[in-house]
Amino acid sequence: MAKKKFVVASFDDENVLFPAVKKVRLAGYKIHDVYTPYAVHGLDKALGLRETSLHTAGFIYGISGTTIALGAMSWVFVSDWPLNIGGKPHFPLPAFIPITFETTVLLSAVGMVLTFCYLCQLGPFVKKHHFSSRATDDHFVMVIECTSKTNVEDLKAFLSNTGAFDVNVQEAEANWWLGTYDKEQVLIKDEPTVA
Repeated sequence: MAKKKFVVASFDDENVLFPAVKKVRLAGYKIHDVYTPYAVHGLDKALGLRETSLHTAGFIYGISGTTIALGAMSWVFVSDWPLNIGGKPHFPLPAFIPITFETTVLLSAVGMVLTFCYLCQLGPFVKKHHFSSRATDDHFVMVIECTSKTNVEDLKAFLSNTGAFDVNVQEAEANWWLGTYDKEQVLIKDEPTVA
């Protein structure tokens, strides 16, 4: 797997993180991701992320559930095994409503969960590099991907001026992989941490 170089900046307050994200984007650097210990309102807009299309997927899964339920019950009661039960019609739509509703909700919910896991690259054997062990504790971590044109020293100084209390450089696999984590995540040794 090809490893990439990342500059990792840690912030201790979301009020410092927001202006830093805006400054980094205006400076033209590519933000790989921002990790926070809790959901931060408005961070997706500050990062320039588009609105999720998960609700569209949920609607498509729901329509599929409705179609499958009505189609299956119609086929069974009208074509495959029609029964005359007290003179009732072979297609009793009001009796189909509860099963149709439950199948719609089931397929929509399960489909949205699986789609969410796929889009976020979550799974029992899927691993990703952790840029900071305190990102889920009390730090706000901004990860910037370095390109061939990125001057790492200038970027580190720029991030320190935006309010980052810790800036370091890491080499890591940018994508997910199947397997186990390394026992230790090593910082690049020749570049000291900026405080």
